[in-house]
Amino acid sequence: MGWDYDGYGAGGQRQSPGARMASGALGIVVAVGLAILVLRPELMPWRDAGDTSPLAVETERPSVAPSEETFPDRPTLREPFKGSPALRWADGAAGIEPPAAKATGWMSKAQVAEALKKSKRFLVAANLDPAVIKGGKPAAALGLLDPKDPDTREELERSLELPTEENDPTALFTRFSPHDVRQVGTVVKTRGRMTVENGRGEDAGLVLIRADYTFVYPVVKARPGADEVARTIVRRQVTFAIADPARYVATRGRLFLYEWQANVGNDDCDEPLDGFLHPVFDSDLMADPDAPSPTGPAVDPYDRSKGIDELPQECTTSSRT
Repeated sequence: MGWDYDGYGAGGQRQSPGARMASGALGIVVAVGLAILVLRPELMPWRDAGDTSPLAVETERPSVAPSEETFPDRPTLREPFKGSPALRWADGAAGIEPPAAKATGWMSKAQVAEALKKSKRFLVAANLDPAVIKGGKPAAALGLLDPKDPDTREELERSLELPTEENDPTALFTRFSPHDVRQVGTVVKTRGRMTVENGRGEDAGLVLIRADYTFVYPVVKARPGADEVARTIVRRQVTFAIADPARYVATRGRLFLYEWQANVGNDDCDEPLDGFLHPVFDSDLMADPDAPSPTGPAVDPYDRSKGIDELPQECTTSSRT
């Protein structure tokens, strides 16, 4: 399978298996929940490319992917989201809009509202903090986790120091090496949704907050004068658990990481794991046309109509960036 040198196929699509850790304190059994497919007009973001009005908030999983034929333009330093469906997405934290809180399980409406705020704070700290995007440690995100679940915190700390296939920090945190690339501007485009549910069966006593968001990062190479813009698209599905302290060893209102997984479009799958994402530029591909390319099927990183677990597990080609 060849690369698309028109700018829509630069870089591989890295599928992270995610970390499915079970806390000894919680006794969590990991289960993947899929949202219901509902056809709603406001969730079909493929309208005329000339329409730059913001999209309505996503409240259900879209039924289809955005049309690729509608977005032929290339990104520039002045317009880094040009030619991307993300042009109409919200900017940064504004794209993470929690649902209205209501009493759920053991938690009151006010407690759920606070948990939703903390879940948003984690997502912002993990994916939108400029210092973290530049390769820094996601200390603010780590600080939101329940101290009575030290194993998860230690595992994440270890992944930042010594990344492995099984313990890769980019499964949770968006980080680029400042020696390789720099962000274009300060805006990261964001789209997704968050839901709340009461845990049942083995999850009784837990309130689960499921977050599914896609973040779009425009970058250029770090060298002075670089002007070729590439985009890396990161989709994360993260489930937070808030445990009833009357039933679990937990701190009231603090977050446990229940499960997480990620899919990244335009990340060089051949790069050694170092805890950073590695965007590929068209100029790199043209300079070395014989370089190995992903062999898996093409995947659209803007397609939010499928769950991450429904996507190919191998390194694939991004159909566009």
